[in-house]
Amino acid sequence: MKQKMNVIQAELIERELLLHTETETNLSQLSPVGQMLVDSDQLAFIYIVDLDGEYTYVTIPVESWKVLSEAIVIPNLQVYLVNKESRLKLQAFIEEMTYLIENIKGNSNYGAEMVEKVETIF
Repeated sequence: MKQKMNVIQAELIERELLLHTETETNLSQLSPVGQMLVDSDQLAFIYIVDLDGEYTYVTIPVESWKVLSEAIVIPNLQVYLVNKESRLKLQAFIEEMTYLIENIKGNSNYGAEMVEKVETIF
């Protein structure tokens, strides 16, 4: 079974996008995979990280997308998953997000609600 970490807040500070999670895991133990998925049912983007050969899904819900839409156009933006203890740089985040957004727009395979949300926010 895949583990999940939920992003509870997205915050843009200068050239850094911080994705806050309440997970108490030491984030430096995780390895970014550099791939993203879409969960159309839950209206979420999912970034994949690895912990000892097991994938963990970092779920980014629709409530955080407005900040993401502002952030992804910033040149040289760095994206980090953060908690109270540590932070992890999420490699290829912007490239993956941009690809997914463009793929979702007008694509009914993702479901009407997902397409509508992506087209409205991004």
